[in-house]
Amino acid sequence: MAQIEVEITIGGRSFEVACQEGEEQYLYAAARMLDNEAGVLIDQIGRIPESRMLLMAGLMLADRTVGLEERLREAEDRIGTLTQELTELRDAPPPEPERIEVPVIPPDVTDAFAELTARAEALAEALEEKAKASA
Repeated sequence: MAQIEVEITIGGRSFEVACQEGEEQYLYAAARMLDNEAGVLIDQIGRIPESRMLLMAGLMLADRTVGLEERLREAEDRIGTLTQELTELRDAPPPEPERIEVPVIPPDVTDAFAELTARAEALAEALEEKAKASA
């Protein structure tokens, strides 16, 4: 690819910079970032020599970049940990089914309840018959 000359403005000063054809948008974006930092310096300090402005603006961007790189490393470490945990969970055998015991009522208790029920029904019938007879 051929190199082309691009004019950028940083801190109110114009610069001619060469870049590869097709890379202009990246250069303009980088120049805007540097210009923003230079603008902050000019607002805070006022007019400063070009080399000092570019140095300080570059250092401010480098500081921001270092912070972002640290956050990126932390995020990548976290992703690695989570990916490992996910792999371990996927590869782990399924848990053993939980055994649930249902109590069984012994037959003699069931028989006793059936007998009590039959007696209660017989008493209820006897009371009903007495109530009809007295009415």
